[in-house]
Amino acid sequence: MTMAPLLTVSGLHKKFGSVVTANDINFDVIEGEVLGIVGPNGAGKSTLLNLIGGVLPVDEGTMIFNGRDITKMQSAERAKAGIGRSFQIPRPFTGMTVFENVYVGSSFAGGVRGQAGYERAYEALEMSGLLHLAEKPAGQLRLLDRKRLELARALATQPKLILLDEIAGGLTEREIPPLVETISQLRTAGVTVVWIEHIVRALVSIVDRLMCMAEGRVLAIGDPHEVLRSSEVIEVYLGKTFDMEGDV
Repeated sequence: MTMAPLLTVSGLHKKFGSVVTANDINFDVIEGEVLGIVGPNGAGKSTLLNLIGGVLPVDEGTMIFNGRDITKMQSAERAKAGIGRSFQIPRPFTGMTVFENVYVGSSFAGGVRGQAGYERAYEALEMSGLLHLAEKPAGQLRLLDRKRLELARALATQPKLILLDEIAGGLTEREIPPLVETISQLRTAGVTVVWIEHIVRALVSIVDRLMCMAEGRVLAIGDPHEVLRSSEVIEVYLGKTFDMEGDV
């Protein structure tokens, strides 16, 4: 891709006491791409998303999004600027319908109410494959649909960039391909995606580039197959050579 970066992360540092969770992290995300992030537990992956999304403040470094310095922006400001976020554990408002959950995203995080907010919520439901469940209580959803609802709530803010934190976690082998297809449709719709996932094969089937992290630093970033062939990535994360020919 030759387009200018949508997001540029430069010299990012973060620590909690003596534990370093982000150690001089530098990378770009190109508009329209899907960037996957892998790494062992404790590598700093979720911390990185929290830094980009504004959930955590940075200690050092800068983040430029869509031409604006967002380093000191609050999370609500970043949402309005075009950064959406899903979380690892879905926490829907169980007493509300699926539609009402998504409308909360469009009206409060997205800042669009009334008819425009309703339309945006329905668009997010359609894109995430949940339109047929719009009137169902969110507390009755199976896990796959809760994951899709988490995605729909983020999409309701009409993000330019969406951050996905292990959205395939806990799903069965049969449930993963439909979720991957949904995420593929986001790229078709022009949404840029940064996706953390432990299910490596799901990432490899869709991402343009792959980044591997360990101990708060970037080990490798680039073509997914080349990253997974890296001896350092195999040693620190995979433990063995990755089978490129297996199923998702």
